[in-house]
Amino acid sequence: MPEERVTAARNNAEWCELVCASHGLYGRTEADAWSVPRRSPRWYPDAVTLRPGVAAEALLDRIDAGPGASVKDSFADLDLRPYGFRVLFAAEWIHRPADPAPADLPADPAAVPAPPLTPVTAPDALAAWAAAHGGAELFRPALLADPRVTVLARYDDDGTVAGGAVLNRGGGPVTGVSNVFATGGDATGLWAAVRAAAGGAALVGYESGDDLLPALRAGFAAAGPLRVWVRD
Repeated sequence: MPEERVTAARNNAEWCELVCASHGLYGRTEADAWSVPRRSPRWYPDAVTLRPGVAAEALLDRIDAGPGASVKDSFADLDLRPYGFRVLFAAEWIHRPADPAPADLPADPAAVPAPPLTPVTAPDALAAWAAAHGGAELFRPALLADPRVTVLARYDDDGTVAGGAVLNRGGGPVTGVSNVFATGGDATGLWAAVRAAAGGAALVGYESGDDLLPALRAGFAAAGPLRVWVRD
């Protein structure tokens, strides 16, 4: 089991906790999983497994497991079908080691970020970012006040948000990358800009389908599968 996979799952759980806390919801982290007892915000799980072999029933006892519940199965080894869940999507954990010299990115097209990403620091700018992202009320101003979170935006010449990402630095040795989006064209350059914005730090995250390819082109490597289960 790659250590990067364990680290990525833990970092993602920390990010889920930050998002939930911005909505007034507080979870708990145990050796096997992070969980939140009340329904998490839209697109965010009610639990994230932190190691393989988690007991399904014990995990579901910690959350509101009724309709709408979701679980991030970080090691793709749970079977929640007997409990009324289905697989919503499968994805791949990704990671990129720290750059030995942050200013010297590899000389390939993916590593030329143009234009750079700009930190979002004001609530009105966050609202514009969230509208472009599609997250609407999901991203709340409390995130901007947390020193562990950096919301990044790419702007067109007219000031319109053309893409973005979120960096989160939890208690581990890596920086998490999430919510990467580009409003048009290939996102490879945006992923390269994320690397530059992170200052050469080791990065982890996850992506699925066509969204995975730009990250791989930008120098990330796959670290293992995950699944998200949902109960209709």
